[in-house]
Amino acid sequence: MATPQSNLQLTPELYLARERKAEERSEFSHGRMYAMAGESLNHSTVCFNLGFRIGAQLLGKSCRGFSPNMKICVSETGRYYYPDLSIACGEPAFHDDFKDVLLNPTVVIEVLSPSTEKRDRSTKLFDYQSIASLQDYLLISQDKPLIEHYARQQGRQWLYKATSGLDNRVFIPSIDCHLILAEIYDRITFPPPEPDEPEEEYRDPAKR
Repeated sequence: MATPQSNLQLTPELYLARERKAEERSEFSHGRMYAMAGESLNHSTVCFNLGFRIGAQLLGKSCRGFSPNMKICVSETGRYYYPDLSIACGEPAFHDDFKDVLLNPTVVIEVLSPSTEKRDRSTKLFDYQSIASLQDYLLISQDKPLIEHYARQQGRQWLYKATSGLDNRVFIPSIDCHLILAEIYDRITFPPPEPDEPEEEYRDPAKR
């Protein structure tokens, strides 16, 4: 999340009124709006692949997916986010008649970016997990084939699993969908791995 747009404290109602007229998307936290940064080619491609692959598997089911333009309200903290992909099963519940703020997501997926990764792993992780309807939270890397999956167990207990490698897949039980990493990372060019730190040559202190 970027720096706040101004020091002016807003109510959620004022935020929504401004956001619905704005040309750029902004998230909302503690009375302030935070402009969202643009996305990289890899980020955009991974998001498209996710929507395409999951959407095909939701056909005929009671679950429906929402694009990155759908906001999610975390009622416990009063924050508003734009996840990269959200899915609601059953009848979706919305904040008001505009139907642009989802209250009961079943699955939330974020594609990691350098500017957002820390927040996706901390504040957003705890906020999303506080939503009673949420069953699965996934973090998708864009610079290596890696999917991290938090699956609700009982109450506020969550099981974490990391899956890497293009020959693997991730199962999302709440929506009965598989993510095949080779498909999610289709047309992605990964950056070369960073070289390992050279090991320091050992010298016997007695011979120095």
